[in-house]
Amino acid sequence: MRWLVGWSSAAAGAATIGSAGATGYDGETVHPVGSQLLWGDPDPLWAVGDWRPDEVRVVRADAQNRIAVLGTCGASDEELRLGLFTARGGALRHLTAWSGSYTAVVQVGRRITVCGDLAGARPVFHTPWAGGTAYATAALPLADLIEANLDFGHLAALLAAPDVPAALHDSTPYDGVRRVPPGHALILRNGAREIAGYEPVASLAVAAPTADPDRAVDAVRDALVEAVRARLSAPRHVPGTDIDPGPVPGMGPAERRAARGMPVAGIGADLSGGPASGTLALLAAGLPGMPGMPLGHGTGAGERLLAVTFNDLAVGGREAELERAGALAANPRLHHVVVTGAEEVLPYADLDGPLTDEPGPSLISAARHRARLASGSADHFTGYGARQVLDAHPARLADLLMDRKRRHLVRPVAALAKADGSVMVPARVYGAARRLARTPYRAGLEVLAERLLRRRFDEPGGAVGASLAALTWARPGPAARWLTGEALAEVSVLLQGSANRSGVGPGQRPGDYRARAALARYAADIRILEQAAEIRSQRLHAPFLDNQVVRACRALPEALRVQPGARAAILRTVLEGAGITDLPPGWGAPSHASSAVATRTGLRVAADSLVSLFTTPLLAEAGLIEARVVRKALRGAAAGEPLPLDGLADLVSLELWLRRLLARRGTCWTGTPARARAVPAGITPRRGALASGA
Repeated sequence: MRWLVGWSSAAAGAATIGSAGATGYDGETVHPVGSQLLWGDPDPLWAVGDWRPDEVRVVRADAQNRIAVLGTCGASDEELRLGLFTARGGALRHLTAWSGSYTAVVQVGRRITVCGDLAGARPVFHTPWAGGTAYATAALPLADLIEANLDFGHLAALLAAPDVPAALHDSTPYDGVRRVPPGHALILRNGAREIAGYEPVASLAVAAPTADPDRAVDAVRDALVEAVRARLSAPRHVPGTDIDPGPVPGMGPAERRAARGMPVAGIGADLSGGPASGTLALLAAGLPGMPGMPLGHGTGAGERLLAVTFNDLAVGGREAELERAGALAANPRLHHVVVTGAEEVLPYADLDGPLTDEPGPSLISAARHRARLASGSADHFTGYGARQVLDAHPARLADLLMDRKRRHLVRPVAALAKADGSVMVPARVYGAARRLARTPYRAGLEVLAERLLRRRFDEPGGAVGASLAALTWARPGPAARWLTGEALAEVSVLLQGSANRSGVGPGQRPGDYRARAALARYAADIRILEQAAEIRSQRLHAPFLDNQVVRACRALPEALRVQPGARAAILRTVLEGAGITDLPPGWGAPSHASSAVATRTGLRVAADSLVSLFTTPLLAEAGLIEARVVRKALRGAAAGEPLPLDGLADLVSLELWLRRLLARRGTCWTGTPARARAVPAGITPRRGALASGA
């Protein structure tokens, strides 16, 4: 895991801070393990982990005016220097407008600004410490620093209402560690904290401007091309990959790297029937330059982009997808690799893995993704996030009604009616959209709080049912039905408190608000997946989650994105604009159905081990669930009962994460003997018998 950490001290000597570490109230001097100092006193900043040399840049105007950029950033050093000068006046947005995925930290005198991203894939966390504020791009190091307890209220909200920002607010699993919301920056002045938004939000009272569809799609194309080019133009030296382990008969450089568990150097991408990953693969292969390093397989492949398709033999039914991928891979600049998997890479099959910064439902499938990524390149493109930034959340139908654009509802509602086969669908969908358009945000939170108290979780099924259920300001999470009454009551009280605060409301249309919340939730889980499936010396790139791409996608007219097949049509136009027109028949067809089949198959195969996991679960000791209820649900789902599988994934992944956290030894900090204790400090619950080291 890679992260940066720093702190801003108070003006008057509450803590003595220097480049070697920091001394808190108790005289304990600490500094991050495995850190690289980017700048020192009085407000030091470190990069921690296996950052590549090209991923860490610091540009200085003088000793007290400097900018650090960590990650993949398309800005030149001169552009960073100009950005630093502009930031002196307090401007923020330009720091987030360069291509790529990165975190920018700017120091102007004693003012420090740390910018988070729009999606939430590169968050910023902070906590009070030693009279000032410590901040980091990971929450666990800050929890170690302050010896934080677990925040069980946050964990309850994470299960009961994961897509509702009012339930989670700025909390994390660690008590006292706070999260900066997406689209905001953390500003520190002499240790004092301020959270400032840098992205304008469309007003609820003003009709959304009508953008030109062609220009909006062109902007998406330009943003994607720049995002891909930023990865291709960056130096691709991977520390350690150029160290030859010695001559081995019959092995080339790539085989030796594979034998050491390291990816092939160069550029690669996922290639499947899905349009997002295929678009990135074709863009990367089509841009001028060298997309990949010599593969060294003795195939005469030369310098080509390594395209990986995952073929799950345990699921089947993916012949059409493989055929489309093979047709795309006929591109002479692509080298196609098909990775086959069986039961050992099904979801739930392998639940061992590293401790991640936070819990996330992707923990149940990390081994599955690792099997695919192990055949990828050192820099690997993925289509993560395309669905969230391009597709229309069902609640956007209410936005169209609010803007008096009823005619744009005809095609999406007709598509739902065709899928359901009922003539009543248009009236039901239109009625639900109209109710949402007329429902205040406060009332939406109160309805959810009441549903949690009364345990009303039943929702209509099918595609139409999912759309109707999403036409609300807030809804229960899929795991809420298995929480205890105490946990649900706590989240209900929290929601009621949020609804009763003066000035409550996001100031946005419900569809735009729900879409941003869904993107933040998804981006947070992709961040956890990246940590859980991490392969040494490999970098996963998700350009659809870049600020530049997210902004371009948000400018797409709602009337365009709500149409059936909009995502595939937009990406097809993007490729045509880049000169790529020869796409196989059926390209862009939905491919997520096989994922649901794999999840149910994996649950059935692993049913016995999952039931054993919940024999004496930590979640039950914390008072969040009753073990027998969850065991019954697991057996029922394995037998084919129509239970929400994503809710069970939330429960299993959170239980796994808690066990890994409490089994952890060591800490993220070094210093006095107190920091070298075997059990991490401060992981003690407020309920039951769950205790650190127990």
